Amino acid sequence: MSEQSPLGLFGRYLSLWVGLCILTGIGLGYSFPSLFELVAGLQYANVNFVVAVLIWVMIYPMMTQVDFSSLKDLGRRPRGLCITLVVNWLVKPFTMAALGILFFEHVFAGLVEPQTAKEYIAGMILLGVAPCTAMVFVWSQLTRGDAGYTLVQVSINDLIMVFAFAPIAAFLLGITDIVVPWETLLLSVVLYVVIPLVAGYVTRDFLIKKNGNGDTLKRFANHLEPYSIIGLLATVVLLFGFQAQTILDNPFVIGLIAIPLLIQSYGIFFVAYGWSYLWNVPHNIAAPAALIGTSNFFELAVAVAIGVFGLHSGAALATVVGVLVEVPLMLSLVAVANRTRRHFIQTAHQK
Repeated sequence: MSEQSPLGLFGRYLSLWVGLCILTGIGLGYSFPSLFELVAGLQYANVNFVVAVLIWVMIYPMMTQVDFSSLKDLGRRPRGLCITLVVNWLVKPFTMAALGILFFEHVFAGLVEPQTAKEYIAGMILLGVAPCTAMVFVWSQLTRGDAGYTLVQVSINDLIMVFAFAPIAAFLLGITDIVVPWETLLLSVVLYVVIPLVAGYVTRDFLIKKNGNGDTLKRFANHLEPYSIIGLLATVVLLFGFQAQTILDNPFVIGLIAIPLLIQSYGIFFVAYGWSYLWNVPHNIAAPAALIGTSNFFELAVAVAIGVFGLHSGAALATVVGVLVEVPLMLSLVAVANRTRRHFIQTAHQK
């Protein structure tokens, strides 16, 4: 019997489910626009209550996996962690902004209205400033990564995100001449990073102390996982329902957004993976390190895009396109990492 995929049924076909939800959302948005206008009106300080609940349902289960006690191993084999942090915070946000500007202000100029183009760039920037949190554990497992080291990488990234996400996002959005509402941006970080992170920490600590071996935590996380995916898919339906008329007027916009996202992701992976190869980092650390930088915390990006730019914005649409391309893209890079493992290891032994 073949070993069950760590992605699970929903995770393995996530792009298919997202695609179906996109079609459902567009259909419902076109057929029942007043219903979506009603949902859009349920907000305060640019935070939509319905979407906020769905985002929390998505993010909270992921935060229970973050183990801050793993930070005591921060100095163990520092090269992989160094690569992750440099790529995530000093390279990826800026290359994403550069690609967004290149494509939507130059290559695709004339195909998209200038104001809408700025919103697409903003959505891409928000994706670029949000490194992956939860799915990294899946990508690490699929490449036979060091689970403990991956946990250290994710934990330190989450801590940095609390303090660095808003300033970097504001700086890059300012470069694109977008007025940044600081209060809304900081509120989004508190709502969608700090609160779920604290809630996840408290839950994790309570459940581990309950039986001392982590089994209760594992069962709890497995129980919540379907709700996390349901929250994601429901959010996709809502977002594309809000964007239905825009997409029907210009159905090629999804492909336009996907092109620079794909270029960015493959480029970041090969930068991190190549650096790991040249720096003689073990494959079980190098592969997850490269995949962390490639993948995105799209749940946070979606939430912030909605809060800062609105439910009907191009920024919100761009972040959801990131969800659409995420799984097939990452699985292709997992395949690259696995196919090059033997050469990676052999070369390391010769150095």
